[in-house]
Amino acid sequence: MKSDNEDCSLPPGQQLRTDFPRFGLPQFVNRFPDTPDEINIRIHGDVSEPFYLDSTAFERLNKVQQISDFHCVTTWSCRGLQWGGYLFSDFFNTLIADQLIEAASVKYVVIRCQDGYRVCFYLSDLMADNVLLANSLNGEPLTVAHGAPIRLVAPALYGYKNARHVSGVEFVQELSGYKPVALKFMEHPRARVAYEERGKVLPGWILRYLYRPFVRYTIRKYSAAYNRYQAQNLPD
Repeated sequence: MKSDNEDCSLPPGQQLRTDFPRFGLPQFVNRFPDTPDEINIRIHGDVSEPFYLDSTAFERLNKVQQISDFHCVTTWSCRGLQWGGYLFSDFFNTLIADQLIEAASVKYVVIRCQDGYRVCFYLSDLMADNVLLANSLNGEPLTVAHGAPIRLVAPALYGYKNARHVSGVEFVQELSGYKPVALKFMEHPRARVAYEERGKVLPGWILRYLYRPFVRYTIRKYSAAYNRYQAQNLPD
């Protein structure tokens, strides 16, 4: 199904925005990272022993730049964002793989964030050649609004998979203990934009019409919360 203002050059059901708003689930509107200037990522799961990676560890990786589009599951898209950061595949192969108990058996990844958000992936999806752990946007360091100090950028997946304020990465063989932060039908195991995998159970085109009425309200709420956060964190 296609609405009158749907852009045919965008993925199915998406509408173009010229801005890139802070956005997310209602329960995260007032949640912010405790240490937005400090990378400290806990690596755990099927590893010989949990460990932490800080910004020094990332110096072993090649810094890359890419331009990609962002597609929110609620049907808005922003084009041509310039991200800077590190390929997840490089992060995995250089910093993680040797620490896994049995690397070939790891199938899933759970990413956890400073604000309490969490989301799961197939490891194979994260190994795509355009998936980044990004720390800059449009030539500037990430702001808190867009995921400081470091965030995931996975252009082929809906925005809810593009976790902000990354603080933990868990590598596992099964997802038996994982619980989504949203209602179960809202999180698809893969969430591929090209296949309109907006969620589980309901077809993607139906979810367009469930989500779209809440976009403007959510943007206003998130914008107001961020303005308050900035006012409270002005330097003395």
